[in-house]
Amino acid sequence: IPEGMCSSRQWACVSCCMQGRNSLAGHANLESPQDIEVYIVNTNFTLRWNYSEDGTPVVFSAQYCCSEDCQSSEMEWKKLAGCQNVTGTRCDFSSAITEYDIEYYVRLRAETREDKSPWSSYFEMIPSEMAEIGPPEIELQSTNGVIKIKLSPPEANQAQKMWIDDLSFKYNVVIWENSSNLRKQSIFPTDTIRDLAPETTYCLKVQAYRPLEKEGLFSPVHCIKTTRKGTEKDNLDGYLDFLAFIKNIPGDQSKKWLSVPGCENITNTKCNFTSIIPPSPGLYYLRVQAMSEYNRSCLSYEVKVDPLITNEIGPPDVKVDVSDVLLHIQISPPGGSENEALRNYGLSYRVLYWKNSSNNEEEAKMKVVKQRIATVSDLTPATFYCVKAQAFSETYNKSSPFSKEECILTPRDKMLPLIILATFLGALIAILVVAVLIIFVLYQAYNKIKYVFFPSCHPPSNIEDVGGQPFSSPYLLTEEPTENFCIIESIITEETKQTDFGEGQHPKPCSRDSGNYSYDDDDNSGSKASEGKEIV
Repeated sequence: IPEGMCSSRQWACVSCCMQGRNSLAGHANLESPQDIEVYIVNTNFTLRWNYSEDGTPVVFSAQYCCSEDCQSSEMEWKKLAGCQNVTGTRCDFSSAITEYDIEYYVRLRAETREDKSPWSSYFEMIPSEMAEIGPPEIELQSTNGVIKIKLSPPEANQAQKMWIDDLSFKYNVVIWENSSNLRKQSIFPTDTIRDLAPETTYCLKVQAYRPLEKEGLFSPVHCIKTTRKGTEKDNLDGYLDFLAFIKNIPGDQSKKWLSVPGCENITNTKCNFTSIIPPSPGLYYLRVQAMSEYNRSCLSYEVKVDPLITNEIGPPDVKVDVSDVLLHIQISPPGGSENEALRNYGLSYRVLYWKNSSNNEEEAKMKVVKQRIATVSDLTPATFYCVKAQAFSETYNKSSPFSKEECILTPRDKMLPLIILATFLGALIAILVVAVLIIFVLYQAYNKIKYVFFPSCHPPSNIEDVGGQPFSSPYLLTEEPTENFCIIESIITEETKQTDFGEGQHPKPCSRDSGNYSYDDDDNSGSKASEGKEIV
């Protein structure tokens, strides 16, 4: 087969196409893909890579491993759905990833019918951290010199969502006229852009972002032409005919056109026909005719209106009250409780509440209720809490703007003064106990010092001066004095007793001890004894 007739996808003729070139055997070492990266927008995953082509027809296949399966010594690689036998340098594997907060590893290789390249180095990713915020969906309406804009959050119509809380998105719009005078401002999901020139074409693009996290991608450019802000008065008067009917009723309905009260013979280009819309749902048709003093225009085309679909839900009203442990939130439906038409929506309510701090709504918590009364527990005492609510209908997939914020101060904790009082009393008692212990220790030390250095009791006068040394304190004696002493022995004879003591008198024993004792030699003692006897 001639070489020029062979396609890179016709594997049957690969070998003949390679005649005159390198054979397949020469490609036993195919190069691995290079510069592998993953691009994520919302939950759309795209794998991209580069490959040095040398004319060899190759396909690419990818594998992945999640962190739970990659902890073991041998990684459990699986085929990456959507990225098998790919002929280009990119593939979409959105269907393969269902968990967005865990880590994945992705690798790739090139293949021919006979050969396979080594696996590339693997690419690591955590989807929730890498994902870009996609653009929101935009609906525009030009009326009365302004542009009404309605935004649907990213992933609004997707079953799998990267970001569950749609309320966390904020929006920026960039609007300009004829590629000049760019103007950037923050807008709400349902908003009106004012201060525009009439009958002028404006283009805009919108970006969704999450505060303090990341900014999203801008939407495609949308352009729209504004209308006049009003019509000049002329000789034309207008009136509005109105017809209400039920579907599938046969017959001519022309006789059932009715004039709308409040929309007859008016000079404005708008009027309010709320009074003729009953609470029960149904389909309605509107048409308009202009007339002057002598002429009338043809009736306009009929406009079909389903109030439950066309109607925009207004914001509810919120009142808050607080008890010791609960924040009580009372919600009034849009238009008041007497608005019976809203009952057809089956309204529920999203309640946002947060502490009134510098972060404000970044720390807001949401509570969804079907009743018009909600409570919040676990309140912080003496703290301002702010609340706002939004009505929404799951049946008709629409929601209202948020209500005005209502803030209230929670009461102080009743236990706090008791805790403070108990703490104070405990500290006071502890201080008193410590003070008493210190005074007792000082008193005991004082008594010991006084007893040692300033004793209150003095010795008798006959022992105050011992051995010629003054007596100070028995605890401070450094040397015990030694004195001479002697024993005086008296020998009393019977004659002496009779001479000295009369009848009935008895000698009294001497109780005085002179305290003087002497240990003289034996000779002296004997002579003194004999001398004493002679004296007696």
